[in-house]
Amino acid sequence: MHSQVKETIGDVIVDEKEFYFPIRHKTEKSKEIWSKSLKYTPYGVHSNYRALDPYPMYFKSGRGSRITDVDGNSYLDFNMAFGVLSTGHSNPLLINKLKERLENGTILGFEYYNSYKLAKLITSRFRTDKVRFSTTGGEATQAAIRFARSFTGRNKIIKFEGCYHGSHDSLLVSTKPSSEKAGDPKLPNKVLSGTGVVRSVLEDTVVLPFNDVEALVETFRHQGNEIAGVILEPVPMNMGLVIPKKEFLQTLRELTKEYNSVLIYDEVKTGSKHYGGASEYFKIRPDLLTLGKAIGGGIPISAVTGSEEVMKGVGPGKTPHAGTFNSNPLSIDAGIVCMEDILTERNLKQAEKLSSELSKAYRDIIEDDDVPLGVQDWSLSGSIYFTKKQIRNWRDFLSTNVNQWYRYYYMMVDNGVIPAAPGPDEQWTVSVMHTKQDILEHIEAFKDVSKNLKHVSSQLQIEEAL
Repeated sequence: MHSQVKETIGDVIVDEKEFYFPIRHKTEKSKEIWSKSLKYTPYGVHSNYRALDPYPMYFKSGRGSRITDVDGNSYLDFNMAFGVLSTGHSNPLLINKLKERLENGTILGFEYYNSYKLAKLITSRFRTDKVRFSTTGGEATQAAIRFARSFTGRNKIIKFEGCYHGSHDSLLVSTKPSSEKAGDPKLPNKVLSGTGVVRSVLEDTVVLPFNDVEALVETFRHQGNEIAGVILEPVPMNMGLVIPKKEFLQTLRELTKEYNSVLIYDEVKTGSKHYGGASEYFKIRPDLLTLGKAIGGGIPISAVTGSEEVMKGVGPGKTPHAGTFNSNPLSIDAGIVCMEDILTERNLKQAEKLSSELSKAYRDIIEDDDVPLGVQDWSLSGSIYFTKKQIRNWRDFLSTNVNQWYRYYYMMVDNGVIPAAPGPDEQWTVSVMHTKQDILEHIEAFKDVSKNLKHVSSQLQIEEAL
């Protein structure tokens, strides 16, 4: 793809002669479509995250917990659209509502009469005061930092190394820096996520290591009166799945209050994985909270929701926020049925139980087969790392065996299970449509695979590649 010698797997460059891809024999149509797509589209895909080598797989349908590729192969799906389909694929309740809506218009150009109903559901579930809808998670995080800057009259935003908050320039800093570029673990370099991202964003961005209380305290002591806001996934899900230290979240809340900075929880992923999101799970109230397409079962919708104090600055002649697709009928009705009937507290608890069973089974098999592998899980999701070390931040993640992870991933796919989103920095998601039998099939596939994972010792280099 790049040359005859080297290929790129997500963030990783690998010698194609050593590349492990056991499903070539069953994905010939994917390869054919990729070849045709290259004529019209860079890398043959419309998101850099899908640019897997030796070629990406192309899919045509999804039902419940299963997904089918263009070659007709059916897989148990634990990717669930990079974690946003907690509803499962083609949930019947959602499909019926969408069919009804399609017959009555998908965009009207005026405010939709049902918007207030979803606004009420969102503010009630997440214990906030006001909400504004938009279309993508990236739009929501971009709006949130604008709201924070407007409210405080300051410019600087703190983000954490290894965390991704959408593909807008404002936060494309130190998303996946290589160890060579990242610098001091305590005081990370500010690394642009690629060419074309304006260098001026570095001036107003402060990058810190996740889970480091000391770094937080020192940064606020020296720069606290310049900080407009802090944005984070309370459970980071772009370096696998990282469990936050309780002290870290509490200290961050205390410091942002002390220095009148806006605390922003990016819950584009976590918001649909626990009833009330991570903020409810950890009992910490941010000033702003962003949500994404997960609240609409994969239909494009997002939201910024938060306190009256911060949100009251949004409006004509004040803080800009506009969009033709904002609160369109299709997205709003999807959100209502998901909040009321699909992503209920009961359904999410059942899915959490299944995910916990999957985590336990992984740990048991790892211990029995003596595989150098660790598991970290929260709510509906979990990640496996090829290291025994607990992963607390991006630098810990860089020490994991990425080559081994990709062998695990493709062996599982060859066994009919997509075990997680396609990358060692991702995680599995159990939806409300997964069953006990699905979990058992996942476990059986891993039992077969785990015995072949002990002797992979070569390592691949993580590189910035969004």
